Amino acid sequence: MIHYSHCPVCSSDNIIAKLSAKDYTVSQQQFSIWHCNHCTARFTQDVPGQNYIGAFYQSDDYISHSDTKKGLINSVYHLVRKRTLKKKMQLVKGAVGRSKGEILDIGCGTGAFLDTMKQAGWDITGLEPDATARTKAATLYNIQPQLPEKLFHLQPAAYHAITMWHVLEHVHELQAYIKQLAELLAPNGKIFIAVPNYTSQDAAVYAAYWAAYDVPRHLYHFSPLSMEHLLSGYNLKITAMKPMWYDSFYVSMLSEKYKTGRGNIIKACWNGFVSNCNALVNVSRCSSVIYVISKN
Repeated sequence: MIHYSHCPVCSSDNIIAKLSAKDYTVSQQQFSIWHCNHCTARFTQDVPGQNYIGAFYQSDDYISHSDTKKGLINSVYHLVRKRTLKKKMQLVKGAVGRSKGEILDIGCGTGAFLDTMKQAGWDITGLEPDATARTKAATLYNIQPQLPEKLFHLQPAAYHAITMWHVLEHVHELQAYIKQLAELLAPNGKIFIAVPNYTSQDAAVYAAYWAAYDVPRHLYHFSPLSMEHLLSGYNLKITAMKPMWYDSFYVSMLSEKYKTGRGNIIKACWNGFVSNCNALVNVSRCSSVIYVISKN
């Protein structure tokens, strides 16, 4: 287990226990979430180390690895994904300012996004730790993801776009990863990091039941301010923040299930809608945020 005496984002020792959340996906264990009073990051305390966390991903319900369509919530996820894959591609092309280039997708899962970019003419590289997901990427899309360790052996300044779609919160070597992303980014390239936002309205409504805490798989729980703190140490800056509107509904549906044991689709959709209304005038309140990042 990893016990933090300092914030893993900013290294401050001004940290306090904030709440306890349950792992509803695999172990049913309770985990403590701590808060940094300096950068406002939150993090899961006493998480399994990198060589032991794998057991907490072994579930057919873990959709990014299994690609399961079992159940209403996962079926909805797949319907929405068809639209969001295209939106992500358009975002990357627009932010980078080119229609083709080199893209690195870290934590590429079963390869759906990389396949979208490959079909658009991009040269793709994918990294994925889970063997099941790598096998599915090969079967579904003829994509051969490499192991995450390859990240530190890739050619510097080679990638016009680097993407981490709901991945950074899973990475044990947080500081080392951000440093390496800066090294791999080509001139005028962009990094795209999508993470849940615990300062959103739906997070406030569900508190410890908020599904995007997803302990212990989510090691960190970011606010926009904590993301700024993290990036600033590596000559990186946020140039844009983009909303992920569907996430509030998906997360609220899971959160209702965790809270009540059976779920309430109408209530979940209402809470997701209210959360998005709060974010309309302030993207930093969205349930999940895509940070578009460049070098200073």
